[in-house]
Amino acid sequence: MNLLCRGRLKLLVASLTAVVLLTWLYLLAGNLENGRSLLLAPCLADTPAAQVQERAVLESRVREVEEENRQIRLQLSRSLGAGGQQPDGNYGNQQWGASADTGPEDGDNTAEEKNNHTECPRPPTVQKCELIHVACVCAGHNASRDVVTLVKSVLFHRRNPLHFHFITDTVANRILSSLFQSWMVPSVQVSFYDADELKSEVSWIPNKHYSGIYGLMKLTLTKALPADLSKVIVLDTDITFATDIAELWGIFRKFTDKQVIGLVENQSDWYLGNLWKNHKPWPALGRGFNTGVILLYLERLRRIGWEQMWRLTAERELMSMLSTSLADQDIFNAFIKQNPVLVHQLPCFWNVQLSDHTRSEQCYTEVSDLKVIHWNSPKKLRVKNKHVEFFRNLYLTFLEYDGNLLRRELFGCPSQAGPESVQAALEELDEDDQCYDFRRERLTVHRVHLYFLQYEYTPAEDDTDVTLVAQLSMDRLQMLEAICKHWEGPISLALYMSDAEAQQFLRYAQASEVLKNRKNVGYHVVYKEGQFYPVNLVRNVALKNANTPYVFLTDVDFLPMYGLYDYLRKSVVQLDMAHTKKALVVPAFETLRYRLSFPKSKAELLSMLDMGTLYTFRYHVWPKGHAPTDYAKWRTATTPYKVEWEPDFEPYVVVRRDCPEYDQRFVGFGWNKVSHVMELDAQEYDLTVLPNAFMIHMPHAPSFDISKFRSSPSYRNCLNTLKDEFHQDLSRKYGSAALKYLTAQRNI
Repeated sequence: MNLLCRGRLKLLVASLTAVVLLTWLYLLAGNLENGRSLLLAPCLADTPAAQVQERAVLESRVREVEEENRQIRLQLSRSLGAGGQQPDGNYGNQQWGASADTGPEDGDNTAEEKNNHTECPRPPTVQKCELIHVACVCAGHNASRDVVTLVKSVLFHRRNPLHFHFITDTVANRILSSLFQSWMVPSVQVSFYDADELKSEVSWIPNKHYSGIYGLMKLTLTKALPADLSKVIVLDTDITFATDIAELWGIFRKFTDKQVIGLVENQSDWYLGNLWKNHKPWPALGRGFNTGVILLYLERLRRIGWEQMWRLTAERELMSMLSTSLADQDIFNAFIKQNPVLVHQLPCFWNVQLSDHTRSEQCYTEVSDLKVIHWNSPKKLRVKNKHVEFFRNLYLTFLEYDGNLLRRELFGCPSQAGPESVQAALEELDEDDQCYDFRRERLTVHRVHLYFLQYEYTPAEDDTDVTLVAQLSMDRLQMLEAICKHWEGPISLALYMSDAEAQQFLRYAQASEVLKNRKNVGYHVVYKEGQFYPVNLVRNVALKNANTPYVFLTDVDFLPMYGLYDYLRKSVVQLDMAHTKKALVVPAFETLRYRLSFPKSKAELLSMLDMGTLYTFRYHVWPKGHAPTDYAKWRTATTPYKVEWEPDFEPYVVVRRDCPEYDQRFVGFGWNKVSHVMELDAQEYDLTVLPNAFMIHMPHAPSFDISKFRSSPSYRNCLNTLKDEFHQDLSRKYGSAALKYLTAQRNI
């Protein structure tokens, strides 16, 4: 039979080739004949009647050739249908659910053409620059991290403008709004909707699923999303795209007039009820459907009264089921069971479900078959699957992918690359300026992911709480555990890292018992970009996200004395910080030993200072940085004492949270803290040294930026230029009061 089919196929192909060849020769001969007539009667050819006649003849010939080619294609299709095997891609209950390969436009075909419909998928067309809407429900710190990986995979493949709609709690809203605002991806819009306002819609439904109340909120999207939004793709946060989302969006055009929702069949046996003895799932059509990827035709859903329909379904089933096991998925399936005509079944490669005991392997035979991967097992990346290593590597690729590379323009589509003020400032820069790189760095907008890990903080009732504020990069990561042991209060840390380094940090923190048990530490990732370390920008991120009335501004390579947190809270009250402008100076010391028996009191520290185990900070390389602290006086002091500002003074201080921010023009090494203390003094903060407080700097290798400062004359020249400009700005801002800084600088 196969040999016969192949013979017929060869004969048909040969016939098709012959007809095309003969047609071409026929048209060529006709053209030559017309050419002769034109040569014999050039005046006749120029008349309108002759042109009309010639065009009519050509149109007739074209129609004849097209009809012959159509008949040959029809015969070829019949041969393929009779002799070829049906592919295994038809997966699920096709007898009642339409697939993505059929749609309303197929209804216009003749019966003959329908019978000869091949299994070759035709990707639905999406117009260039057509806006695609995507919705996600996202709550909490962990889900906010997951949704970033999802967004990266979508952005990597996309060729259309996108509008993300996020249903979020307060935490996710703060994280994601800051992230997208700083990410500035062209042709991407983002809208947020308050999940708290929707809780009353679903809180009456008992739910055993680990997603909690947020796992039910996809049921409310017709109400939550704008009334003029007609359709949307709804995704779980544990989704990874392996293709352009426009392909999925195009399937809306395949919906029949009655279909309102597109879903992939569930790939586990959950709804078959045979997973264990007495397993009783919610009602579903066949294997049921998975709601990790949904096409929602919102306009039609509103028209049929979706809100009332799903409520009635849930109320009816809860009378016997008592609670949902798979959150919204149970209610969607019960609804579809009663209304199968409303569902459009998507091919299973649009939701390859990597939970245990699934039939996901039937969804693909080649890597190119994959469209969407769904990590819908609670085990996530640890799930058992024949090809889990491949899927895991694909996921990790996007997890660690540099998000800055996704800021690419969609050519031909209207887009605003960034804030107009930033664009205008960049255009004003002189590229021939030797300090161009420094000036450009100040205008760089870095992506910021706030609260990268779980964060919990309860404000103190007495309004005296103090947050330790610091910044770090990967080479200082080892200091975190020690700081947490020395400081029990809240901490706000900004980490300057690449996307890949952020994942290394995540694994480090999750493996550390010390860090894992501290929930009052806010970790804020500032993603790397550019050639300089934007130290003051990173400091400002940590400062602005402190949640206490007072902040202790320090560096991560210092260990505070034991009990400093409680001591500072008492000092805040004693020195009336709430009503006065004070900057409390914590004296800084250092050790050159990597292993140090940390002093437990001021008396023990003075003893170590006398023995040469400890030193006043930077006394041998930069004494003027901390000399105004007056260490000699501190040795015997029992009460706080005031000191005066001096050039290059850069102490570590405790101030109110509303203090001036660090000046972000200073990047890398040099003058980043000096300029901040200078502005504190310009704002008339009293510099007050605490008599019973201290901190110790731990040794570490020199940073890359200090090496550049020491080796590059142009680096030092540019730093001096920035200093002069800072002085000028300070004078304009504070008037004559700031003249002393300029005078002091010239006298150095």
